[in-house]
Amino acid sequence: MAVTVQWLGHASFRISNGVIVVYIDPWKLTESKHDADVVLVSHSHYDHYSSEDVAAVSTEDTELIASRDVIDSSGKGCVIAPGETIERCGVRISAVAAYNPNKQFHPKANNWNGYIVELGGKRIYYAGDTDLTDEMRAVEGIDVGLFPVGGTYTMDAEEAAEAAGFIKPELAVPYHWGDIVGGQGDADSFAAKAVCEVKVIEAGGIIEL
Repeated sequence: MAVTVQWLGHASFRISNGVIVVYIDPWKLTESKHDADVVLVSHSHYDHYSSEDVAAVSTEDTELIASRDVIDSSGKGCVIAPGETIERCGVRISAVAAYNPNKQFHPKANNWNGYIVELGGKRIYYAGDTDLTDEMRAVEGIDVGLFPVGGTYTMDAEEAAEAAGFIKPELAVPYHWGDIVGGQGDADSFAAKAVCEVKVIEAGGIIEL
């Protein structure tokens, strides 16, 4: 079956191969599907870790995999730190460091995550809340790269285009725009500057790989 990537708005995604469902940073969801096999949470900021939204997608068997601070807050789940790889429910998940080298919002010492999700023969990289980092430059073999473009707390459009130039995904999708920070212009600017193919999708939009 084809792998689908759905942008749920802001920094939230749903990835599925038609059998296995993975959510990343669910927040402000409009429906409770309770269909997640795995929920990945990058860090504990409120717009990335929402216990209500995690509950809305979860079943009794859902695996929560996240940074240490999220698991400590949740009281359950599996901690993953940058540089680690685990397999759950037929999904291979690698954590990549996500941080701001020169801002205070996301310190490297917090061990917050981006993720590489390997599902259905596809490798999907979710950068997390980050600027361009050395760890990101080492990411390779990516089919779809998901990049924040809103600036202020993360990369802006120009920096995200630079990151895409290092990673060279087959396809890139911008996020972290349309809520809190960033707008359509940031997404469009990223699309114009990136050297790879870019799809700008509206919240709820789905890409089929």
